Amino acid sequence: MLHIILLRVLATIPVLFGVSLVTFFLIRAVPGDIVDALAGEEFDNPEAIDQLRRLFGLDLPLYQQFWMWFSGLLQGDLGTSFRTGRPVLQEILDRFPLTLELTLAALVISVAIAVPLGVISATRRNSGLDMGVRVASLVGLSIPNFWLGILLIAFFSVHLRWLPSGGSNPFAFSWDHFQFLILPAVTLGSSLAAETMRMTRSSMLEVLAQDYVRTSRAKGLGEHLVIFRHALRNSLIPVVTVVGIQAGALLGGTVVVEQIFSWGGLGNLVVRAISQRDYPLLQGLILFLALFYIVMSLIVDIIYLYLDPRLRRHG
Repeated sequence: MLHIILLRVLATIPVLFGVSLVTFFLIRAVPGDIVDALAGEEFDNPEAIDQLRRLFGLDLPLYQQFWMWFSGLLQGDLGTSFRTGRPVLQEILDRFPLTLELTLAALVISVAIAVPLGVISATRRNSGLDMGVRVASLVGLSIPNFWLGILLIAFFSVHLRWLPSGGSNPFAFSWDHFQFLILPAVTLGSSLAAETMRMTRSSMLEVLAQDYVRTSRAKGLGEHLVIFRHALRNSLIPVVTVVGIQAGALLGGTVVVEQIFSWGGLGNLVVRAISQRDYPLLQGLILFLALFYIVMSLIVDIIYLYLDPRLRRHG
């Protein structure tokens, strides 16, 4: 099992190098840079502009700029933000806890809704409850996050005045903190729940049709024991895949929701880095998000090994 995990870790090295290479050159393919953003369209002083480009190292050839950044990266240095002058890693770590909290809350809401409803829907196939769950999942997949977020703000913040419409504060086990988390977490978790619910249902239906499930019932085992001990565990592998992919994608996919709810996480930082052409910050953010996605994929692989002993034997 350990050698399988080690191989997965080694495979991430070329992936991260490819991400860093593509990110570096794609960002610079976009017209404009930090100097253009600072100077504006009406600024007309070529000497000052040239000095700024030398200050930021933008006067060097692209391969030299890449090597300077990549050599620092090999030493654990993601560079310094053009705008703030702070280390990029520190900028990311300051915002990461809020985005991680939002991601975990959305996943908890998603799994808490999706898995029980998916199991109930599969065990009561073609019933009225099954049809209701399938319609609800279709609606959840169809509603865009930004529109659902606006609806929640209009109802719970503007009309009922129960929850704040946006903002965030440092983590604390208090209502003053969690009241800011509820609406963005529900907005993200609803669409995730719809996808996970459909996967849970289809996976459970496939497992319930297997011979060993029929054999368990024929032996006289109780229905709850058959469902939860035999069927559910064997149907979790595709569900774990979906949840793992969602977790990895969520960290970089909260940009719209963070903008709507003014949540001070990585999503807002990405928007700021793009609008300000802050190359080091944007490069560091994308690399960090890619690393997080890879780590989540590794965790999913480890869970696979636990759920399916055949993978431990055959790798």
